[in-house]
Amino acid sequence: MRVLVTGSNGFIGKNLVVRLGELPGFEVHCFDQSDGLDTLQGKVSDSDAIVHLAGINRPKDTTEFIAGNADLTASLCAAIKAAGRHVPLLLASSIQAELTNPYGQSKRAAEQVVEQLSAQTGNPAVIYRLPNVFGKWCRPNYNSAVATFCHNIANDLPIQINDPSTQLKLVYVDDVVEAFLHALGHTAPGLQWGTVEPVYAIGLGDMAAQIEAFKNCRTSLVSERVGTGLVRALYATYVSYLPPAKFAYNLTRHGDERGVFVEMLKTADSGQFSFFTAHPGITRGGHYHHTKTEKFLVIKGSARFGFRHVVTNETYEVLTSGDVSTVVETVPGWTHDITNVGTDEMVVMLWANEIFDREKPDTIAMRVNP
Repeated sequence: MRVLVTGSNGFIGKNLVVRLGELPGFEVHCFDQSDGLDTLQGKVSDSDAIVHLAGINRPKDTTEFIAGNADLTASLCAAIKAAGRHVPLLLASSIQAELTNPYGQSKRAAEQVVEQLSAQTGNPAVIYRLPNVFGKWCRPNYNSAVATFCHNIANDLPIQINDPSTQLKLVYVDDVVEAFLHALGHTAPGLQWGTVEPVYAIGLGDMAAQIEAFKNCRTSLVSERVGTGLVRALYATYVSYLPPAKFAYNLTRHGDERGVFVEMLKTADSGQFSFFTAHPGITRGGHYHHTKTEKFLVIKGSARFGFRHVVTNETYEVLTSGDVSTVVETVPGWTHDITNVGTDEMVVMLWANEIFDREKPDTIAMRVNP
């Protein structure tokens, strides 16, 4: 399928063009501000489908709204008619098409041109009234508060919030792109109104606080819940605005004669991750827990894990190394230690089910071999 993407150099356009390029069976044609209007007919005639993203958001003169939104769409629809065949058309409109401001009026006028094309010719068309779209490559300080906040906070710049209670309706750019891809494969004659899901709602103040929390996690090491939903999408967006000089950050290394210990990541309710080293012959640990649990993975060197039941004195040991990728769990009520029984430095990954609390450490010293 040859897909013409207008506004291909814009925020959504870049994301769509990259995604189409990843998939087999698509050939992408582009139309952006560098292309003259006289090239449009040829590009349309050579396309099997069109995703119309080009438009004007913040012109110097409000009269540009009509030219950049309604008139361009009219030219596109005229080119489809002149092609003499159906060319499925996806139009990215805006929820502001329901309003009477100049921008909204121009987007509604663009919709009406597409509606007329479908009514007259049966040409397949899908119109999307998009709320605020956010994600990587969105231009900050332009038309997205999410982009502005992410860019400014990532780059240590101030943000301005006039009314923290202002509610935003948001869709994530990846979800927009997937909706477009689905529509490209399921177009039918006539007009359809498309939707993008999920639509997220968040207050301006809450959004700013969440993005600030992303920044702070590098020092607290406590990760936000970035695995699903809006927080996942916001975090990916925030990180995309980090300058290359901030791609990496240092962690605190705690070292002594035994080796080093480094905490990497903590979570609010799923524990923390760290690693430690030990020189040959060194034993670490020698304690037990009542409730805390841990998982150890030796990734370099050879180790002996020793266990002793604190009541029955039953003992057990596990020998493992970085060559076998065996996870060893500590069990409440069993004192345990780990000894480097190899000739090289030992490196061990460690997950604990809770963040270490110095006030309630649940770590009681007791040797495995009394």
